[in-house]
Amino acid sequence: MKLNLNGKEMEVEEGKTLLTICRENGIVVPTMCFQASLTPEARCRVCLVEMNGELVTACSTKPREGAAIITNSKRVLDARRLNMELMIPNRSCKSEDDFEACEIYKEVGMKPRFSQIKNYLPDLGAAVIRDNNKCINCGRCVRVCAEIQGVYAIDFASRAHNEHVTPYSEKHLSDVACIRCGQCILHCPVGAISERSHVEEVMAALADPNKHVVAQVAPSIRAALGELFGMPAGTLVTGKTVALLRKLGFNKVFDVDLGADMTIMEEASELLHRLENGGKIPMITTCCPGWILMMEFFYHDLIPYMSTCKSPHEMLGMLIKTYYAKKAKIDPKNIVVVSIMPCTAKKFESARPEMESGVDYVLTTRELGRMAKIMKADFASLPDEEFDPALGISTGAGVIFGATGGVMEAALRTAHFLATGKELEALEINEIRGMKGIKEGKIVLNGKEIRFACAHGGANARKLIEQKDKYHFIEMMACPGGCIGGGGQPIYRDPDTLRKRTEAIYSADRASKIRRSHENPVVQEIYKKLLGAPLSKKAERLLHTKYTKRSRF
Repeated sequence: MKLNLNGKEMEVEEGKTLLTICRENGIVVPTMCFQASLTPEARCRVCLVEMNGELVTACSTKPREGAAIITNSKRVLDARRLNMELMIPNRSCKSEDDFEACEIYKEVGMKPRFSQIKNYLPDLGAAVIRDNNKCINCGRCVRVCAEIQGVYAIDFASRAHNEHVTPYSEKHLSDVACIRCGQCILHCPVGAISERSHVEEVMAALADPNKHVVAQVAPSIRAALGELFGMPAGTLVTGKTVALLRKLGFNKVFDVDLGADMTIMEEASELLHRLENGGKIPMITTCCPGWILMMEFFYHDLIPYMSTCKSPHEMLGMLIKTYYAKKAKIDPKNIVVVSIMPCTAKKFESARPEMESGVDYVLTTRELGRMAKIMKADFASLPDEEFDPALGISTGAGVIFGATGGVMEAALRTAHFLATGKELEALEINEIRGMKGIKEGKIVLNGKEIRFACAHGGANARKLIEQKDKYHFIEMMACPGGCIGGGGQPIYRDPDTLRKRTEAIYSADRASKIRRSHENPVVQEIYKKLLGAPLSKKAERLLHTKYTKRSRF
């Protein structure tokens, strides 16, 4: 197909939108509501261009043969500016703001000249906070909740200037089937949605001389935190993260990967017990509280199929207040455990009464970045330091928990050894690596074929549930990419970011001296001195949990 783009004749592939054509030709067209992973709805009208003399939205319009496109006329620029001014009245971007809207705000050269007419009360949830006074009704949060997560917790209500995003019947997020995944935060271009911050509480604990404050760091943090300080996506910053936490005043810094190794010991044993004793199959595993909530809201019949293992940071939280407290001769009442997580739902998880949690506060990756900036820490210049050894020795199996398929891959490495007494020859199970929405494979244990599958993103999880009876072992993760794409991670715009973070996770596994959970010497010591064996009564009490049926409404 031939067309004229800003006075230049060219041939383009039929069926592409004007926005795609412009981007492929190096022409910047600002957008607010568009995201490549979501269906374009042309709500914001900021991507306007002229086609044959008419203003059209570039994100949703496909050109006709011979069309004349102009992207930079005065008419186009004035229309974009007016639409931005109507969406974001009386709003100035501060220097520390890095929302997409701020870049476009400056790009179109607008000046706020309309009065704010919104007057909403913020929705203060346990994990996610919404402020509709900042919302521009771009619809990204609504679409990601529906299309990517398959949850449909929010939608548009009312009309004209009263239109706004809300759960049904104007309820709070905490009163509807929201899974607290935080994907809406990652997709919001104006900062109208954020995590419930624990920064003030953590800083108060650090300032209290009577408290022994312990940080535990999730595997995916090391592949993402650097982005907040200008480092490329996928830069491993494990050592600098440890140094940062010590600089902030934490008394000890432990690795959640050790908790992941403990999870694998319990989970692999649980899987083999079910296979050998006629237990509910498939066993469904996860370290994702977002998926747990989705299951509790929509799939009550799956509760008997769920592994009862706590997530890694919850296991480690319990071990810090039992095993470590005894070893260090510290009263558990004086220990404050702070989990550094990629996930907003972890905030809700640590408050679940069923969890009997040992975790006091959860900081997202972004919150840790904010703390570093508040304390004027020069992250890039920090030395690489090691985790404290008491609960800081971990394996490559624990590291890969950060990527979709990682929990299952780590579990299979240990399940094979526990079942056969022999190590799995190929440690890297490529069938369940990568960004495909649903992945599957098979392994042979003692002559029996074990079929497994994993899904990431709530909508993909729904699809996998429909065919669950084909498998013996299933992993579910609510967020795209798994924990590396969690709702508490640095906000990204390049869709290749998740792949780069994932590659970093796998490179950390390959570089690990120990790559199987059952070979971790600290894990072996914990079982010897505290738990006895996987699935023992003490292990069940400290490391396992139960689930709750919740109303889907």
